[in-house]
Amino acid sequence: MKKLLIIIVVAILYVGTINNVSYAVGEAVAVSQNSEQLLAEAYKTQRSDFQVQGTASVVKLLPDDNNGSRHQRFLVRLNSGQTLLIAHNTSLAARIDDLKEGDSVEFYGEYEWNNKGGVIHWTHRDPKGHHVSGWIKHADRTFQ
Repeated sequence: MKKLLIIIVVAILYVGTINNVSYAVGEAVAVSQNSEQLLAEAYKTQRSDFQVQGTASVVKLLPDDNNGSRHQRFLVRLNSGQTLLIAHNTSLAARIDDLKEGDSVEFYGEYEWNNKGGVIHWTHRDPKGHHVSGWIKHADRTFQ
């Protein structure tokens, strides 16, 4: 019985280590078909602070956030149905002026959990060079 208990504890610790590797702070997540699964799991477990790349459809343009650093804000929907707020810092990156509802965007940024699906930010270069650079691609242009 003790051997079985030890095996179970080791297995649980091993699985916990594997799960935590995908969510390490500041770690770049490999681009794959699993991005939507990763985002769904992060939403379900309230995980944050990891880089992720994905493609989504714009479902709503929101007013810019002009408090502090300026951010262009819009909601996107993944194929899975999960929605995300994109907060694109226009103090550091070019604004996407021709963005419309229904457009497709590709993004690379940092995911932050919230109860509405999550936020993608850091879609720009870090002028201090301390954070992974992100971007948004729209209509054959890259904004960072």
